[in-house]
This record gives sequence, C-alpha cells and structure tokens, in this order.
Amino acid sequence: MRERRWRPEFDVDLDAVLAPLRRGHADPCFRRDGGVWLTANTAGGPATLRLSRSDVDIVGIAWGDGAETVLDGLPALLGADDDDSGFVSHHDAVARARRALPRLRLGATRRVWDVLVPAVLEQKVTGYEARRSWRELCRRFGDPAPGPAPDGMRVPPTPAAVLSIVDWNWHRSGVDSARRRALRAAATVAGRLEEAVSLGGAEGRRLLRTVPGIGVWTAAEVAQRAWGDADAVSFGDFHIPAVVGHALLGRELDDAGMHEVLAPYAPHRHRVVRYLEAAGHTRPRYGPRYPIRDYRAI
Repeated sequence: MRERRWRPEFDVDLDAVLAPLRRGHADPCFRRDGGVWLTANTAGGPATLRLSRSDVDIVGIAWGDGAETVLDGLPALLGADDDDSGFVSHHDAVARARRALPRLRLGATRRVWDVLVPAVLEQKVTGYEARRSWRELCRRFGDPAPGPAPDGMRVPPTPAAVLSIVDWNWHRSGVDSARRRALRAAATVAGRLEEAVSLGGAEGRRLLRTVPGIGVWTAAEVAQRAWGDADAVSFGDFHIPAVVGHALLGRELDDAGMHEVLAPYAPHRHRVVRYLEAAGHTRPRYGPRYPIRDYRAI
C-alpha cells in the first residue's frame, strides 16, 4: 500500500472531475463508497486507487505494482494541469453553467489504453450495449483489482489480454467484428499510442487515428480523458450536436452546425460541451432512438 496527501491550490469536486471515467453504474473499474475507487493499467503493472477528502487535502491510497505511478499522476487526474485562461462565454447557457460549476475541471489519466478500450466499445452502439460489453470484457479478461477493493472490481484488460481473446469470446461479450478489429489493431501498437499523451492536442489525436478503426470521434473521446484535451470535440456523436444546439440556439444541429457554433470557443470547444452536459443539458426526449442490438444473439 502507498499513500499520498495532496493539497490542491483550487477546490476539487471529485465527482465532477472523475465522472467522464465512469462507464455506467456497474462499471467494474470505478466505484463510490464515500470516496472513489479506480483501477488502472500502468507501465509498472496494475493498480487500484482510492481517493477521498481529509479537510483540505485529497488523500490517495494505492495498491499494486502500479501504485506509485497512479499516485504520481493524482494532481493531473484531478485537473491540476487544466488551464482555462482565455476562456470566454459567448452564450448565456455557457455562462450560467460556468457560474454554477466553478469547480469543474478537465482531468487527465495520462494513460491511453484504459480509456481507449471503452471508447472503441461505444462506437456505433447504444450506451447500454457498450457498458454491457465493457463489464463482460473486464470480468472475463481483466485481473482482479489489487488491494482491498470492493467486491467485483477489475483492472481493464491489458493489450496482451485483448489479443488473446478468440472469436467466440468476443461474441459472448457482444462485440461485433468491426470493434474487435479496432481493438486488436490498437493492442498491437498500444505502447506507441501512449506517446499521444506527450504530443497532446491535435497531434496526439492524429497519432491515435493512425490505427484502423479509430476515427475522429474515438480519438476525441480518448483525448478528453487521457490528457484533458479542452478542444477535442466528439464530432460524429449521436447526442452531442443536439445537446449543444438546443442549449445554445434552441434548435437541432448537425455536426457542421455544431462546428460552426463552437468555433469561437477554440481552443476550449470540448470544455463548452462538458459544461453543458454537467449542467444537465440533454438531447430532447423525442425522435428516433438508436436501436439496441445484442450481438451475442447474431
């Protein structure tokens, strides 16, 4: 066990900054019990991290071979590297969200692989399907969380574990051929992809997109979490253009329209989306929904 106490120079909202890392209420890699439990793969090995508050300090306790790595990354994880200088609210909805959420920051795991796997699983399927596949893959191919983690917690599958999965186990986990090909392609170059964190920004996203099956949407989803990319908008998302459009203009938008309305916010376009979502803006509850499919039955 390793412990670190960190006194930030800003007020930390643990739930808000860590929310993008949670993949559904039953995520085997993320739990809450008065604090927050997370699991991770690091260059040194697997790790479990528990975060809590003690007066003005954030207390991190970690277990496993990767314990030192996750504790070293604690400040970045909680938004210490986030810089919103120069950000200007061009719409009332954004200004209201920013006033209501003064502690919202963009955290960075500083690791690509663990956030890339669930991002690929979310391609072209409903959130329900993606979360189900994530749980299945972690349960079957992820190691038990080190230390006294809550029952059922797992470490995300490693690249080697993903490459070991045979077709019928992909099928049992509800992962179709396109997503499994993307995951296998990423697993073969996983070490190289970690360099995207150092590159950051558009260069980092371009590196991710060199992998077949990883496009603009997936690269943005990874960038937002791995290095807190404030400008990485998830173009191609089923919901986000509608959220942005109705929040800022009171009407539906497509990707082109969202690109135009967010342009004045560069290099903070994703920050705008994050503010709107955290403030509770959602896609209107009408119109067609993406159909739920069960690839295990195909």
